[in-house]
Amino acid sequence: QVQLVESGGGLVQAGGSLRLSCAFSGSNLRIGTADWYRQAPGKQRELVATITNDGSTNYANFVKGRFTISRDNAKNTVYLQMNSLKPEDTAVYYCNADAIDYSSGYWRGKYWGQGTQVTVSS
Repeated sequence: QVQLVESGGGLVQAGGSLRLSCAFSGSNLRIGTADWYRQAPGKQRELVATITNDGSTNYANFVKGRFTISRDNAKNTVYLQMNSLKPEDTAVYYCNADAIDYSSGYWRGKYWGQGTQVTVSS
């Protein structure tokens, strides 16, 4: 079964940093274009950052200059480095990624991870 797995969440004080990771587990799939989303309690899920196959990136205004999305194709992993964290960054963070078959190069769907909790204390 294909699973997209996030890790790296936790509790941090305001001004601190965390790095989230996202990777496919147990499959012959690599990550194509990937997004990080977040959802705070009582709020809608919102797009945080995007990275394409060729490494182009885009950020929501509320994280520009603080968060960096990157990818390590050798490890088939996408990261979200979060610096200067604020209490309002508290949310469950989700990875959403295109799955590309390693062998054929065909697109095999878009998957969501289970989410990882980030809590920033003031």
